[in-house]
Amino acid sequence: MSGSVLFWVQHLLGIGHLKRTSTLARALAADGFDVTVVSGGFPVPGLRLGGAKLVQLPPVRAVDVYFKDLRTEGEQPITDRWRAERAAALMQVGEAVRPDIVLTELFPFGRRQLAFELEPFLSAMRKNGAYIACSVRDILVEPPKPERLLEMLERTERYFDRVLVHGDPNLVPFEETFPHTDRLAGRLAYTGYVVEEPIEAAGTDGAGEIIVSAGGGAVSEPLLRAALAAKPLSQAKNLRWRVLCGAGIGEAVIADLRSLADASTIVEPARADFPGLLARGRLSVSQAGYNTIMDVLAAGIPGVVVPYAGGLESEQTLRARRLAERGVLQVVDEKSLSPQALATAIDAALGAPPRQIGGLATNGAAETARLLRNALSA
Repeated sequence: MSGSVLFWVQHLLGIGHLKRTSTLARALAADGFDVTVVSGGFPVPGLRLGGAKLVQLPPVRAVDVYFKDLRTEGEQPITDRWRAERAAALMQVGEAVRPDIVLTELFPFGRRQLAFELEPFLSAMRKNGAYIACSVRDILVEPPKPERLLEMLERTERYFDRVLVHGDPNLVPFEETFPHTDRLAGRLAYTGYVVEEPIEAAGTDGAGEIIVSAGGGAVSEPLLRAALAAKPLSQAKNLRWRVLCGAGIGEAVIADLRSLADASTIVEPARADFPGLLARGRLSVSQAGYNTIMDVLAAGIPGVVVPYAGGLESEQTLRARRLAERGVLQVVDEKSLSPQALATAIDAALGAPPRQIGGLATNGAAETARLLRNALSA
């Protein structure tokens, strides 16, 4: 029995949630599952889903760092009519797929703005006999109100059979950011970190380079500008630098960044072979999102990170500091970001002895497939 999986995901600002979902979807499809990814964010070009199918809901995104101002196509604010159409579209997909397993990315530990569509959907899928699991990263953002944590717990207990935490408790235990894990009883399982399998970079691209990146790019422009200004201040000024601009960086900004770059610096859009570039690189400069950090650790090169800390965000800072304590990263706080601070951190990373984190579980994609296969055959 192959089994069918419906995987719901909503990216609002960056694309990290969608990228991790796509990696997991490929692994599930490779394991023999019939996978349908249902995305509620705006389409992302070049998304790799392998054997999984993609269904696009009416898209929505956040235009503020607090995720309170949501806009749909044409930059229109969402309305009750739009909510009804979204909920109906999701339910229609569920009834057509009739999944054996439903996976929700982050919800109920986030995306509460979408509860209007998910709660009736999950109720219906449970009545249809589906096994319901949450796919969640290692660290939660601290909610603005403590009662939100109890709301997360109540929804977990009401709808979910399993909580798949894509992390390793030896680095950051889930209870560090979700204090009610004792109430999750047998629902909680760690999968290990999810690492994207690399695509080999073209030609000699990446070889010996300083690779500057910032994920989806929605809030990355200050880092990219600081990196360009840091180059002449750094001991790495004679190396080739490659600055990758995510999907959230417009063509006008890319053109301006190119005007600031010297002759040995390449400024280009983000590439699907990013992990392959890192594997050949000399050093990575980036934000500290889940996917990027895993790519840097997998590449085994020095890293300098500037954790994104806008709005209520705290997860990048916690992950970066925990890894810095183990000596594998240099951290520059976002509030302290300047060309000189970045150059100093780059020089420190290049001058430090090689350090790789040992014993960290990074088999998250395969372990997720194994856990769901066991659930289906139970």
